[in-house]
Amino acid sequence: MSEHKEIKVPPLGESVSEGTVARWIKKEGQAVVADEILVELETDKVTLEVTSPASGVLSKIHHPEGTNVEVGQILGLVEVGGEATVEAIVEEIKEEIQEEIKAAEEKHVDVGVQHGPAVRKMAEENNINVAAVASSGKDGRVTKGDVINYMENPVAATPARTVEVREERVKMTRLRQRIAERLKGAQNTAAILTTFNEVDMTNVMEMRNRYKESFEKKHGVKLGFMSFFVKAAIQALKEIPEVNAEINGDEIIYKNYYDIGVAVSAPQGLVVPVVRDADAMSFAEVEKEIARLGGRARDGKLSIDEMTGGTFTVSNGGIFGSLMSTPILNSPQTGILGMHKTQERPVAINGQVVIRPMMYIALSYDHRLIDGKEAVTFLVRIKESIENPERLLLDM
Repeated sequence: MSEHKEIKVPPLGESVSEGTVARWIKKEGQAVVADEILVELETDKVTLEVTSPASGVLSKIHHPEGTNVEVGQILGLVEVGGEATVEAIVEEIKEEIQEEIKAAEEKHVDVGVQHGPAVRKMAEENNINVAAVASSGKDGRVTKGDVINYMENPVAATPARTVEVREERVKMTRLRQRIAERLKGAQNTAAILTTFNEVDMTNVMEMRNRYKESFEKKHGVKLGFMSFFVKAAIQALKEIPEVNAEINGDEIIYKNYYDIGVAVSAPQGLVVPVVRDADAMSFAEVEKEIARLGGRARDGKLSIDEMTGGTFTVSNGGIFGSLMSTPILNSPQTGILGMHKTQERPVAINGQVVIRPMMYIALSYDHRLIDGKEAVTFLVRIKESIENPERLLLDM
């Protein structure tokens, strides 16, 4: 009798007991090898990959895509040492062919209708796009007569516009649902206010331009603005500890460590991986960790531990062109810093109007714990650090 190994739902992280079967990578009857990824599970925080417990055949799928499952549940079975069925092999070959066709289309390889040389020549001589000409030939080919008709009456000869689907109903992913719940929960629970300031980016841009090549050559990572703002935030958090705290019932928990969340746009939605103990890191270490976490976010590989436990968040909407916004708190944190697009503007300096690269910055904060004075002071400290970046290097 053949041996079967169970594919079980692994631990999904702290306080997470349920997930959704997002995608079966392998189908029933297909051959698998030990530790090969079989299925992806989606929780309200991350996407997890479940691997095969042995080499053999995926003999049974108990929970299809879209099913909600709990930790410890059996997702399916692997027949140890089994061989793939003929049907499964044929299906796998078909999938490979479809993937090759899709890849060719993405590279703009013309696998469509091939029109005759006379038609192509006539179209080129008269500067006509053949795709705009209504076809009457076999298999959708355009004839010389079609081109002549188009030249005489371009509007009438243009094919009718394809009717498009006006609405599409798609179920929200578990992650998107959780994002919506958390953001709405933050609005319902915290007394959120936002204060603004603006930063002259001249000095930090000059410093970055001066050292970016040698920095990248030495450390293997680009010197961005995010490390400056993370370091500036830490300096300000040390002075205004309420912004690094959280409210728990009738208690305030002050954090004597600085785990900075960095908001990242990933295919599945906005996620906030955490740079641990950022105060103990150098600029290069901060940049490397942000790059590493950003890459894992885009690949959907972030772990539960990489997503939880932040004490403060920095969000850079400027990379998408945002000039000003009011970021929402990442509960249970009490503050979030919003960076925005750097844009040249006329400003008054020492009685003279000059053009400077300026950035609006925003601090959304929980007014239950943080007063306006502390919020404004926090942003002023950010402004001072960025406008005088040597303060960050000297830890002042």
